[in-house]
Amino acid sequence: MGPYHAVVVHFPIALLTTATLVIALRAFSDGALARSTDRALVPLLALGVLSGAAAFAIGLMVWPLEAIFSSPLGRNHILAAAWTLAYWALLLATRWIQGPAVWDGFTRWVMLGLAILGGLLLAITGALGGHLMGTPTAASEGLRLLGWEIYTTYYVPDTTLALIAAAVLVLLALGWWGRRARAAV
Repeated sequence: MGPYHAVVVHFPIALLTTATLVIALRAFSDGALARSTDRALVPLLALGVLSGAAAFAIGLMVWPLEAIFSSPLGRNHILAAAWTLAYWALLLATRWIQGPAVWDGFTRWVMLGLAILGGLLLAITGALGGHLMGTPTAASEGLRLLGWEIYTTYYVPDTTLALIAAAVLVLLALGWWGRRARAAV
């Protein structure tokens, strides 16, 4: 099953990376090209999430669960893959439910920030998976600088917790500010 997972996993990587680029283009532009690519965003996200779910399911069949859960690297990869899949599914739901209104005002920058964060989660998940398959990447050095030794650590590093806490505060403040701005109009 390992080769199947290695093939299938490239579909969500490509689709979600393209979705990140579409979101970046749309956040910075209201032009015809940006609007055209935005029309493809929901299908891109949907296909990315569906292929990500397929890759996740096949990945669970690569090794016995007892073996993969006994390794911190394996647990980190499964955890990162679950976070990434859930994150992109929520971003899909946000764009689908809100429609083009996500590009009005400040929310376009929130969408850009969310896309960048999703891209980072995707990169981390891929880097961990590459290590499991015996093809380590330079991304692991970046993770080590953040305090995450991928071969031995099974926890969320303090730096990451601090970033999550900061992101929560920023998102709450943005939501509060946006609600006040809408009420004033």
